[in-house]
Amino acid sequence: MKRIKNLESKPKLGDRFSIGGLIIALGVVYGDIGTSPLYVMKSIVAGNGGMGHISDRFILGAVSLVFWTLFIVTTLKYVLVALRADNNGEGGIFALYTLIRNRGKWLIVPAMIGGAFLLADGMLTPSVTVTTAVEGLKGVPINHQILLSTQSEVILVTILILAFLFFIQRFGTELIGKAFGPIMLLWFTYIGIVGLVGMSKDLSILRALNPYYAIQVLFSADNKVGIFILGSVFLATTGAEALYSDMGHVGRKNIYASWPYVNLCLVLNYFGQAVWIYQHNNNAAFAKISDFNPFFEMLPSKLRIFTIIIATLAAIIASQALISGSYTLVSEGIRLHLLPRLHVIYPTNFRGQLYIPTVNAILCLVCLTIVYTFQTSEHMEAAYGLAITVTMLMTTLLLFEFLRKKHVPTILSLGVLLFFGSVEFIFFISSLVKFAHGGWVTILIGAAILSIMYIWQMGDYYRNNNIYRTEDVSLVAYKNQLSSLSKDDRFPLYTVNLVYMTKVHDERYIKKTILYSILDKRPKRAGVYWFVTVNVTDDPYSAGYTVETFGTDYMINVQLYLGFRVEQKVNVYLRQIINDMIAKGELPAQPQQYTTIPDRDVGDFSFVMLQEELSPETEIKGFQKAIIQARLFLQKITVSPATWFGLEYADVITERIPLILGKIPIVKLKRLKQKPEDFSNTL
Repeated sequence: MKRIKNLESKPKLGDRFSIGGLIIALGVVYGDIGTSPLYVMKSIVAGNGGMGHISDRFILGAVSLVFWTLFIVTTLKYVLVALRADNNGEGGIFALYTLIRNRGKWLIVPAMIGGAFLLADGMLTPSVTVTTAVEGLKGVPINHQILLSTQSEVILVTILILAFLFFIQRFGTELIGKAFGPIMLLWFTYIGIVGLVGMSKDLSILRALNPYYAIQVLFSADNKVGIFILGSVFLATTGAEALYSDMGHVGRKNIYASWPYVNLCLVLNYFGQAVWIYQHNNNAAFAKISDFNPFFEMLPSKLRIFTIIIATLAAIIASQALISGSYTLVSEGIRLHLLPRLHVIYPTNFRGQLYIPTVNAILCLVCLTIVYTFQTSEHMEAAYGLAITVTMLMTTLLLFEFLRKKHVPTILSLGVLLFFGSVEFIFFISSLVKFAHGGWVTILIGAAILSIMYIWQMGDYYRNNNIYRTEDVSLVAYKNQLSSLSKDDRFPLYTVNLVYMTKVHDERYIKKTILYSILDKRPKRAGVYWFVTVNVTDDPYSAGYTVETFGTDYMINVQLYLGFRVEQKVNVYLRQIINDMIAKGELPAQPQQYTTIPDRDVGDFSFVMLQEELSPETEIKGFQKAIIQARLFLQKITVSPATWFGLEYADVITERIPLILGKIPIVKLKRLKQKPEDFSNTL
C-alpha cells in the first residue's frame, strides 16, 4: 500500500506586502549595496591618481557611470527580471538552478561556478565595509582626544569587531536582526539627506543623468585608466546578487516597494560626494592626502562622530547579511548535492535562521587574514568585485534558460542574454586589473570552493559509472526471507524497528549489500524492517512522505520528501510516521514493557549506516581513482551520516563495506597434484 501525507507545513512568504516587511527588507536585503557609498567614489578618485589628477568632466562622467550601473544591473536585471525567477518565493543562483536543471545537465556548471565565486566575494565584504567605517575615526578628536591615530590601531579595532561578530553567530541573531531594519532606514535616510544637501550646492551635477557623460568618460583623456574605471564603478552594485538571494526572507513585493527609496538615497549621496569633489578639486591640501574619503569629508565636523557610528553599524549589518547569506547558500548547495554535508544548527525558532560552524570558522579566518594582510580599505577595494562579476555572468546565463522555459520569445530571451551579458562581461574585463592587486585572493578562494564542488559531483559520477559487483535487487524477492527471520525465535531480537538509510529505486529496488547486511553478515531479527530514502525537493519548505508496505506489516519503504531548506530530522519524522500508521491500523502497536513514557506504542529503533571504503581490488584510471578517494576523504572529514540525518541521539550502527570499482579479473585457483618444482618456502 502506498500513501502520501505531509509531515508538516510551513507558511510561504510569497508576495506578501507589509510595512513590517518593508522595514525588514531594508535590514536584510540592502546591507551590502547600502554601504557602497563608503568606498565607491573613494576608489574611483584613488584609481585615477587622487584629487590632484582629476577634472570636473571626469567626476561628472564617473558619477554618471555609477548611476547607470545601478539602473542597468540592479534595477533592470535583478529587480525587474531576476526577481520574477523565484522558486516558491526563494531567490538566488541555486534556487534559479533548481527551476531549470531539467533543461540540461550542463546547467550545473554555471550554477557551481556562480555559487562558488559568490561565496568567495562575500568573504571580502565584511573586511572592506568594517575597515572603511572604522577608518573614518582615524585622526578624529573625541572630547579633545584622538582615539585612533594610526592604521595599526584601525586594523586592531576592525579585527575585534569582526571577531565579535563571528563569535555571536552561534547564539543566533534574532534579536539583533529585529533592529537591522530601523537602523538601515535611518542610514539610508541620513545618507540621502546629506547627499541632497551637498548636491544642492551645485545642481549642474544632474547632468550625470544623461548617459552621454558616462560613455564619454570611458574614452576621455581625463580618465587615466580608461575602461578599467569600471572596476571601481562596479563596486556600487556588488550587492545586487545578494538582493536576489535574500528574496525568500522578505518577499518580492517588499523589495519592489523599498528599492526605489534605497536607490534614490544612494544616488543622492553619490551626487553629493561628486559636488564636494567638484568644490575641493583644486584644494592643494587634499592633493597631498592619499587616504581621504569623500563620504566622510563632505560632512560637517559636528556630524562626523554620529556618521561614523551609524556607518559602523551599517557595515556590521552588511557583514551580518553576507555571513547569514553564506550559511543559506552553503545549506542550499548541500541539499542540492553540490557540496559535502556539513553540520547545520538552528539556534533559534526564527524561520530560515541557521548556523554552520565550519562555514563560520572559515569565514572568520579568511576575513581576519584579509584585514591583517591588506591593512587598508584602499588595498581591499583593489581586490573587491572581481569574483562577483563571474557570478553575475553565470546568473545571466541561467536567466536566459529560465526565460526560454517560460516560453518568452527567443528574440527577447536572446536580447536579455546579450545585453546584460555584454555589460557584465565589460565589467569583468575591467575588473581583471584587480587580479594582480589582490583580486587573485577571491579568485583563489572561489577556485578552491569550485574544486570541492567538482570533486563532490564527479566523484559520485565516476563511482556510479565504475561500480562493480554491486547490483540492485527487489525487496519483494526477499519478502518471505524477511518474514521468516522476523518470526525466527532462534535468533535474539536485534531491535523492534531496524532502519536502513538508503535509496530505494522504482519503489522496490535497493542495493544488494543491504540485504547482505540483514541476512548474511549477521542475521538481524527485527519486528519491522524500514528502508528510508530522503529526497530533496525543489520546493524549499516542503515536508511530506510516502509509504509502501508491500502488503505486509514488517517491511516498509518510506520516501521522505524534504525541501532543500528543511532540517532532516529523520528520527523525529519516522516516529511520527509509525504513530500515524498504528493509528490507521496499518501497523500493530509496539508497546514497551519497560519505559518511562506512559502508553508508549512505538518500539525501539536501530539505524544501520553502510560506510563505503575504496577496496584495494579497485582498478580504474588514476585520475578517476584520485577523485573518488578525494570525495571519500571529504565525506569522512565532514559531518557524519548520523548527524546529517538528525540521528545524533539514536542507536546507530556503522558497517564498513568495500567499494570495488572497475572490472576486476577473478583468478580461479586450480588444485595441483604436486608441488611446483620452482616453489620455494617464504615467510
